[in-house]
Amino acid sequence: MLTRTARLTWLVIGLLALALGALGIALPLLPTTPFILVAAFAFAQSSEKLHQWLLDHNVFGPLIDNWQQHGAISRRAKVLSVMSMAAVLAISLAMALPTVVIVLQLVVLGAAALFILSRPLPPAE
Repeated sequence: MLTRTARLTWLVIGLLALALGALGIALPLLPTTPFILVAAFAFAQSSEKLHQWLLDHNVFGPLIDNWQQHGAISRRAKVLSVMSMAAVLAISLAMALPTVVIVLQLVVLGAAALFILSRPLPPAE
């Protein structure tokens, strides 16, 4: 059983992740899926009511279900994620950021893209 402080910490993490995930719907450079998955995990630790609400949500619920049941990411989420990563890299190049920053982005974004692309598609796709 988690302490009250731990539950509150997980609740705050969940709320912040949910807010960032919701912003990701409107902002093309901010991913939605990873933040929603973090929110689901955090709510599972802190608030059964919020966890169930998120699982039942008509937009976020399928993302979580695909991940929990199949370790899968939808084709749409994959495409949007990789396009967002490419856009971030393109903006960095256009801004002529230092080479070390570009290389770091290539490594981190490349690893993230490989992980996302290596996940299976949900059975319905």
